[in-house]
Order: sequence, then structure tokens, then C-alpha cells
Amino acid sequence: MAGPAGGPAISIDALVVRRGGSTVLPGLDLEVERGSVTGLLGPSGCGKTTLLRSVVGVQRTTAGTVTVLGLPAGAPGLRNRVGYVTQAPSVYGDLTVAENLDHFAAILGAPPGDPARVTAQVGLDAHRRTPVARLSGGQRARVSLAAALLGHPELLVLDEPTVGLDPVLRQELWRLFRELAAAGTTLLVSSHVMDEATRCDRLLLMRDGRLLAHDTPAALLAATGAADVETAFLTLVRTAPDAPPGAAGTVAPEDAP
Repeated sequence: MAGPAGGPAISIDALVVRRGGSTVLPGLDLEVERGSVTGLLGPSGCGKTTLLRSVVGVQRTTAGTVTVLGLPAGAPGLRNRVGYVTQAPSVYGDLTVAENLDHFAAILGAPPGDPARVTAQVGLDAHRRTPVARLSGGQRARVSLAAALLGHPELLVLDEPTVGLDPVLRQELWRLFRELAAAGTTLLVSSHVMDEATRCDRLLLMRDGRLLAHDTPAALLAATGAADVETAFLTLVRTAPDAPPGAAGTVAPEDAP
């Protein structure tokens, strides 16, 4: 049974995740609007991937609630409504691109023409019959993205989807992301590429499992007086109430799981 059509796409209340004796998320609250592209930025190990895993319902949580499209995260009713792309390609290397997408389409019950549609969307038509193991790292990432696009999900959760891609392809994929959002899809995208931050409607800036900011790129720049998002992030780190002397931090390409 689907959740209500209104309300935020993602609603998180007092989310706590502890792992290995450490607290990764100490009590996170946030909402993500439907039909928006929200970027998630922060230094390596700050909890970005843990947050994304919590949204798709594959992370064991300690306390708090995560509601996705009106249902508890991980609920069976979300299976065909949420697409998830992990940092590591999540497709089979010994199968071709077409075989992978046919396989996942069958699992999801996607329409017969869906594999061809998503293959074209991610620019892999020329590699349909190529085994995934023979593709480049960037091409394998695009196969994973194509699989996540099967069935027209209402929410896409993308963990570093453009890592290893050349600038032209990154631009093409962001054009696709904007087209999906314009059609009503909600996207939550983690990234370390600063120029990608400006392509988002809103930004979540994280450090040590906490949100430093949740606002539009323009509002963040105005509030910090910074010329770019990276400088705005560093300004927020230095001025955070619990920031140690000399704290700066850097935005890094990978996050701890």
C-alpha cells in the first residue's frame, strides 16, 4: 500500500546510528522535498553513506524514525518506488549490460521496454552486448544507475554517482537528473565535486554525523559570504559551536560506510 501523495519525500526524526561502539549519526532531523534534487556533501567518514543506507532501509538504526514516501524506510511497499545506486557497482560482471538490466527488470516487474529506455538514458547503447567486467569503472557505474532507473522510481538515492566519469559525461548525467526532477522524481545525491553542488536545489552539509546546513546553494553563499560552496562549507565548520580550534575539514571523494 502506497503512502500519501503529499508531504516530504523523506522525513527523518531524531535518527541515531551506532556501529562498533561509535555513534555515526547522533540524532539527525531533516526533510527532503518531493521533486527536488538535494545534494549531500561532507568530509570522508562524516556519515553520508550511513544516512543514505538509512533512507533506503538497509542500515540498522539505533533510534529515531525514517519515513520515505509516506512509509517506513525499507517497507515492502517501497521496493518499486525507490532506486539506489551504491558507490561500488552493484551489477554482475559476467553478464552483459543487456542481461543485467533484463535480470533486474524481471525482479522489479518493470515494463518490457524499460531496459532499452534506461540503457539509452545513461548513454550505453553501444555497449549493450558487452560483459560488464570488460567495461571501464565509469561505464560500470552507469550500468548501476541504469538499473536504479528501471520502473521509473519516485525517489533516487545516489551515492557518488559521477565518480570516475569525465566532465562531459558528468554534465550529461546531471542534465538527466534535472529532467527526472522536472518530471517529479526526487533525487538525493552525495557528491564531492563542488561544481555539482550548484546544480542542486538544496544542499545538506554534514560533519561528524551532524548537519551544518540545509539550504539552497544561493542562501548558503549569502549566509557565509563565501564565493563558492567549498568555502561556505569550511566557514560553517570553523564557526560550528563544537568546532575545535583550527578546525577546517575537507570535502573528500569517499565516505565511510
